[in-house]
Amino acid sequence: MKIMLLEDNKKLNTTIKKRLELKGYKIFNFIDGQEAYDNITEGFSCFILDINVPNVDGIKILKKIREYYNEVPVIIISATVELDIIKESYDYGCNDYLKKPFFIDELEIKVERLCQIKDDLITFDKDCFFDYKSSTITIEKETHRLTKKERLLMNLFLTKKNQVLTYEEIENYVWEGAFASIESIRSLIRRLRKVVQKDYIQTVVDTGYVFKTD
Repeated sequence: MKIMLLEDNKKLNTTIKKRLELKGYKIFNFIDGQEAYDNITEGFSCFILDINVPNVDGIKILKKIREYYNEVPVIIISATVELDIIKESYDYGCNDYLKKPFFIDELEIKVERLCQIKDDLITFDKDCFFDYKSSTITIEKETHRLTKKERLLMNLFLTKKNQVLTYEEIENYVWEGAFASIESIRSLIRRLRKVVQKDYIQTVVDTGYVFKTD
């Protein structure tokens, strides 16, 4: 699914893009409102728009989107608490409104709900699979529920199977840009290793980890 993302905070923009791409979405991200405005007709299945962005604000873009698409979901993300602006967003056809700051999980849920996207199981070995939606791992018919951080780490590993993930990459994705010590990362790795049992997670000395599968 092709999604337009407009967010002028570069760090938040990058974080949202990476998280949604790991869910399998194709993200076309913009920081400048005019650039987003000029690309509205490129066949997007969903729009995620900040309001206060350079050159052309999110409300004007929303109005333009509705000239072309009546049914395509539009999610507004904004720090504003002004009721008039929020009301205007809904008046012009936004489907949902998410106030900053928010957890990226909240945005994922809204995208999934509005677009009625079904999560597929991610198989990583015979009779072993990970269900992102229910936060569970099933290994030879035995199911284990994961914590949020365990789930995020597992999703990252399975998206990057057989590729080395650095400590920094794990920190940025699992801790959503917040600081995490090396020991915190190692502790999380130990917990996940107990769940998956086999030697899928291998240490790359002084670098990070790799999830090895055939």
